[in-house]
Amino acid sequence: MNHKPLVATYSIVARDPNTGNLGVAVQSHYFSSGTVVTWAEAGVGAVATQSFADPAYGKLGLDLMRVGRSARDALDGLVAADRDQQLRQVAMVDVKGMVAVHTGARCIKEAGHTVGEGFSVQANMMHRNTVWGAMADAYRNTSGDLADRLMAALEAAEAEGGDIRGMQSAAMLIAGPEPDPQRPWLHVVDLRVDDSPQPLKELRRILQVHNAYRHRSLADQAFARGDFATANREYMEAEGLIGDNPEVRFWHAVTLVNANRIDEALPLFKIVFAFDPRWLELTERLRAVGRLQADDSILARIRSSAV
Repeated sequence: MNHKPLVATYSIVARDPNTGNLGVAVQSHYFSSGTVVTWAEAGVGAVATQSFADPAYGKLGLDLMRVGRSARDALDGLVAADRDQQLRQVAMVDVKGMVAVHTGARCIKEAGHTVGEGFSVQANMMHRNTVWGAMADAYRNTSGDLADRLMAALEAAEAEGGDIRGMQSAAMLIAGPEPDPQRPWLHVVDLRVDDSPQPLKELRRILQVHNAYRHRSLADQAFARGDFATANREYMEAEGLIGDNPEVRFWHAVTLVNANRIDEALPLFKIVFAFDPRWLELTERLRAVGRLQADDSILARIRSSAV
């Protein structure tokens, strides 16, 4: 494995005991750290590779775990074959929640790691040597889903002093508990902030947007099975998370029209058309291809919302 650029960072790998999801999250003063550090595959495991990072640890670690090697066996084998092992910091978690981590003796201080049940936190070139302990405490003590707990660990690291150079990029990658042979590339969460003065703040914001679209997807599924009450509730949840973005409100309105609940749809159309009148043109295009079930009288009422 070849020597790679220095990616001084803090990260976490973890398996959610409730869902079996496998996740990794990172923040670094390094451009686009998510393209180097974070690796995860459904039903296989998750890897963080950093310090003088070699992305091969991510690819090969997942390959080994996919064929049944534990996180410990996979990492030990790769470290043993690496002539630059003293410069590396790598953590892995497998589908059973077994964790392995390596912090090389020549990683730039402050560097270290903490392993807990189903997770590992690790950091190098930190301002203080208390960073990884704070991350572990935050992960253990935070409620919510895996994404919430990974986010809390990153924010705790920064509150403790973080990377001695400051912040630049962040990423979060979460894979499901079982492989999907038809769509092995899919992830539960796949978010990156490549360059920002406040990457954690931006990562939390786009995680909220991600959650909004997750609720929208649940709404669409509920509508497809005829459960209009659940669909409406999920759309409203999405709208509460999405902020000023008109996208979710628009599709909520379309769904309401298709459910013949025109009076509920019109206020939403009014909000969307006020944001940008081109949404009205899209509404008419949807009708033309059968995605909006509206006769001429209903379409006229929708058009009146743009006034």
